[in-house]
Amino acid sequence: MPTLYGAGLSPFVRKVRVVLAEKAIAYDHDPVVPFNVSAEFKAISPLGKIPAYKDEHGPLSDSSVICAYLEKRHPTPALYPTDPYQYARALWFEEYADGGITPVGGAKIFFPRIVAPRFFNQPADETVIQKAIDEDLPPLLTYLESQLAGDWLVGSQFSIADIGVGTQFVNLRLAGVTVDTQKFPKLSRYIARVHERPSFKALIEEDRAAFGL
Repeated sequence: MPTLYGAGLSPFVRKVRVVLAEKAIAYDHDPVVPFNVSAEFKAISPLGKIPAYKDEHGPLSDSSVICAYLEKRHPTPALYPTDPYQYARALWFEEYADGGITPVGGAKIFFPRIVAPRFFNQPADETVIQKAIDEDLPPLLTYLESQLAGDWLVGSQFSIADIGVGTQFVNLRLAGVTVDTQKFPKLSRYIARVHERPSFKALIEEDRAAFGL
C-alpha cells in the first residue's frame, strides 16, 4: 500500500490527503514532523521536507509533484482541467497558495500562534501576528475575491486550484482567523463550500480533535 509521510497539520500534507480522498485511494499515513528528520526519511525526501509519498514505483516529494503524479496514475475523478488555459490557471492558483499565502498565513500567523507555543515552547507575539492579519493578509484575499465568478476558482468543477487554496484556509481557521464576510463575501462563501466537501471536512475534524483547536 502507498505511504504518505508528513504531519497532518501541514497544509501541503493536507493537500495530498484531499487528493487521495477525492480519488478514493487507500494509503498508510506516517505523520513525520519535518524537524531533525532521520537519514531514512531523507532517502525518501532529499530536502527533508513534507509531504513525501512512496508506492511500488518509488519515492516522490513535494505536494505539487505528488498530486500531479496521482492525477496521472488515477485520472478519475479528474482534478486538473483538460482545457490548456484552465489547466494553467489551476496550476497558477495552486502556486498562489503555496508561494503567496503560505509565507503569510503559515509563517507569520499559523506557525507563531499554533506551532511555536505548542512544540517549541515559544510564546506567540500577538502584536506581530495581528499586524500580519491586518496588513499582509487582506491583499491576498482581495485578489482571490476578484477571481471568483462561480462556485470554483477555475471553470465549473472542483480542481487542484480549490484544493491548494482551500488547505491554506484550514490552517488560518485553526489559528483563529476567518474570512470577513462583509469585505470578502464571495471568498467567505467559497471557503465554506470547499471545507464542507467530505474530503476536507474529515481532515479538519481530525486536526481539531488531535490538537484541541
